[in-house]
Amino acid sequence: MKVLIAGGAGFIGSTIASCLIDSGHRPVILDNLVTGRREFTEGRPFYEGDIADRAVVERIFADHPDISAVIHCAALIVVPESVEHPIHYYRENVAKTLDFVDHLIDQGVTRFLFSSSAAIYEPGDDFSVDENSGVSALSPYGRTKQFVEQMLRDITVSTPLSVLSLRYFNPIGADPKMRTGLQVPEPTHVLGKLVEAYRNGEAFPVTGVDYPTRDGSGLRDYVHVWDLAAAHVRAIEVFDSVFVGDDPRYQVLNLGTGTGTTVLEFVAAFNEVVDRPVAVELAPRRPGDTAGAYTRSSRARELLGWHAEHTVADGIRDSLAWFAERGRILSDLA
Repeated sequence: MKVLIAGGAGFIGSTIASCLIDSGHRPVILDNLVTGRREFTEGRPFYEGDIADRAVVERIFADHPDISAVIHCAALIVVPESVEHPIHYYRENVAKTLDFVDHLIDQGVTRFLFSSSAAIYEPGDDFSVDENSGVSALSPYGRTKQFVEQMLRDITVSTPLSVLSLRYFNPIGADPKMRTGLQVPEPTHVLGKLVEAYRNGEAFPVTGVDYPTRDGSGLRDYVHVWDLAAAHVRAIEVFDSVFVGDDPRYQVLNLGTGTGTTVLEFVAAFNEVVDRPVAVELAPRRPGDTAGAYTRSSRARELLGWHAEHTVADGIRDSLAWFAERGRILSDLA
């Protein structure tokens, strides 16, 4: 099966592409390289361009009329940056997605996977959520995902498009074969910043220790990026069978491990893997941060036959291996 991946030169998109190849499928990559890396597209059909550019989309489908599905991973994702630059985030994540989907429908696309986020949830008292939990995103980034989901649901009502929104929890790790991994010079997520602190011999700032969790730090559901990629491959393979229930062409699935880990617990797990522990420095919450959540849902297992197979320790080890190796692929980050 041939699959177009928008944002396929980024961390998650490139890992999905590798997983598709390993499973016998053929990815086609569209990326504007704002955060993605050209090196991650090597050996894969690649189109440099913007998802909102109709001419680029038309050229891709002229060259690859046998594309069977589209995975949309192209988005800006930094929560504090979204608070500082909301117009930019709404334009890039919402307005351009609308243009992209419009172009895809004109090309006859009927299968669309959207990379959504657990950041849209309003967690319950125990911080667990399922696909029917209330949504109330607390940052412009989260709201862009929430608004796009609603937009896509509306579009499926009156067009041939079917949409599967995959709500990611907190990706960690790297491609176990070390083909791709986190590519940004200054990581913003917990594990990236923790590896950075370890490599620089610095203390790790735990941003927010006044949440109503068991130790006061934020709680996350850390899922290995290779497990996320495998879920996308499985979703592509069984796409037409996942639309059950009241909505015939729109479905939502949580992609997480089902286990909540606090940030302080995560640091402790990291220190068990490395040769020298990283000290902790307590810091105030960042703008837009939330206490977090973990999934209690089994819907992905029921509809995709998928569950997360890697542990938090696996994700930490693979991230450390990637940071030690990535200079071979990304020379400017050596």
